[in-house]
Order: sequence, then C-alpha cells, then structure tokens
Amino acid sequence: MGLKIYGVLRSRATRVVWMAKELGLAFEHVPVIQGYRLPDPHASDAPLNTNSPSFRAVNPNGLVPTIDDDGFILHESFAITQYLARKHGGPLAAKDAQEDGLITMWTLWAATEVEANALKAMQNSAAVKTRDEAVYTAAVTALKPKFAVLDKALGQGDGHLVGGRFTVADLNVAEAVRYAQAAPELFTDAPHVQAWITACQARPAFRTMMTERNAEPA
Repeated sequence: MGLKIYGVLRSRATRVVWMAKELGLAFEHVPVIQGYRLPDPHASDAPLNTNSPSFRAVNPNGLVPTIDDDGFILHESFAITQYLARKHGGPLAAKDAQEDGLITMWTLWAATEVEANALKAMQNSAAVKTRDEAVYTAAVTALKPKFAVLDKALGQGDGHLVGGRFTVADLNVAEAVRYAQAAPELFTDAPHVQAWITACQARPAFRTMMTERNAEPA
C-alpha cells in the first residue's frame, strides 16, 4: 500500500510533503481540497474535498492533512511530521529522549504560540484588499515577543533549534513562521530568525514542495 498523503499543498499538507521529501520517501499524494473553498462541496461533480464522504471515512474530522501509512491512519500535521521522523530516523529525528522532548516542545510552541497569529498577520497583510489593519497590528504585536524567544534560541543553537542541525523541530517551526513572512517588520529585530528561515527555505526539499504548491490552482 505504501504512504498516502491527503490534502492539497495550499493547506497544512505543505509541512507533511516537505518532510516526506526531506526523508526521500515514496508516497502517493491525494489532493483533497478544503470544502469551504468550493461553491457547493456536496455537488455531484465536486472534486474530492474535506466534506466528501470518501474522505470523511478516512478523517471524520474533515480536515487535512491526513496520512495512511500502510493502513495506519494519522491526522494533525505536526503529529505526522514527528511520526515520519521517528519512523524513518536520520538526522531529522531525535537522537535521544532529551532531543525528543525539545522537538516536541518546539512543535507545541509553534502550534500554540505562533501559528494562529502568523495566519492572522498573513490574512490581513498590506497585500490583502479586505484586510483588517487592527487585526494585523494585534497579531504582529503578539508575535514580537515570540520572535525574540526564537531569535535567542537560534543564536544559542548555532542556527538550529535542536542538536545544532536541521531537524523536524526546525521544519515544524519554520512552517508556522512562514505565514508571518507577510509581516517583514517582525524580522527586523530578529536577525537569527531571518537567517534561519532563509536557510530552511533554501533546502531542496522545501523548494521542490513549493514549486509543486505554486503549480496548484489557487
């Protein structure tokens, strides 16, 4: 059966596909569009989407991404990336319990402290015609101290979050921080964050994934 990754790349499936490419895994990518992006997700001619019965049979939450790894079903993008790293090993995975704890810590930090406000900043940036400037300002204000925390950690960690090397922790946090790139002022006082995100996004696996993402219908 192999590995299947469900979800279009214009979703949090980006981080899962990036991880699979970093690990050199063979996988089947099953595009599942978010139902809210369709005029009628229940229409008979609607593409496979998060409201489709066939997808709900895989993920009853109706969210992407999801993976099917030889019959093992797993949801939640951050859980999936950590699972793939743990299963396939290599330098992206933790080498001991302490590194595993740090990877989990940074992953949860990205999910709880960064991602929501980074998305708000992106969705209300100057490039968005329907932006809410107050929401943008509040999001950037909330993110500034988080960026200071990240900048200090990267400075102390030789440009990485765990073990002085690129790991799943860097990938997970970088994918949350990517949304905040719509707010360049956040990076002005965080030079380590700027250098780190540039290095992360220069990786061949990320660039290949983003090329595929940009080729998807908007």
